[in-house]
Amino acid sequence: MTEGSPPKQDGIVVFQVRRETSCGQCGEELGRGSLIMLHEKDALCLSCADLDHLVWLGAGDAALTRRARKHSRLSAVVVEWSRTRKRYERQASLVEEEALVRAEEECLADADLREARRRREATRREELDAQYVSRFGEHVRELYPGCPAEEATRIAEHACRKYSGRVGRSAAAKELDPEAIRLAVVAAIRHGHTAYDELLMDGLEREDARRAVGDEVRLVEEQWRNAP
Repeated sequence: MTEGSPPKQDGIVVFQVRRETSCGQCGEELGRGSLIMLHEKDALCLSCADLDHLVWLGAGDAALTRRARKHSRLSAVVVEWSRTRKRYERQASLVEEEALVRAEEECLADADLREARRRREATRREELDAQYVSRFGEHVRELYPGCPAEEATRIAEHACRKYSGRVGRSAAAKELDPEAIRLAVVAAIRHGHTAYDELLMDGLEREDARRAVGDEVRLVEEQWRNAP
């Protein structure tokens, strides 16, 4: 799975694996270059580790990384084992997309950074299957009439992004299965309407953090579901 001893880092550490493995929770096959988090000797995919909503920020721009991590409620360091140096080396950070956008706006004097942001947004648009996202969002609104329209769209875009491995790319979600849609909505509520990310960043175990915010998640879900 990983070579050597895990590196000492502040906060959450994510590993970029050099050989194929599988998620110890969902069983998803993970190829070379996949990102995992170690939990009690198991490798968890980012979806099972509740980190799949974070975006990649490559190493190399210290100012951008510092600002993005400062603004991100939840972040992680990505490391990979170097065979030549026999140690883990930092490859990137994972941060909230809103935090990255804010950090980029603070660095807009850099023309190269503006171009990088344009390319990232273009890639994001290409990854979205507009028709599927629209249908998924419509079904979110059907099941949860109280969910704001803009939020339903964000949930659909996040869940259905190509190659992400998220719930919206599952076979059940592609058939617009209500349970798959519910899982996408619950995940969005957990990350966007509770202190769940802050609890993870403070070092609380994932299951403990979920229990801590469970009542808040159920309350928002019921409000959205039962709205006229």
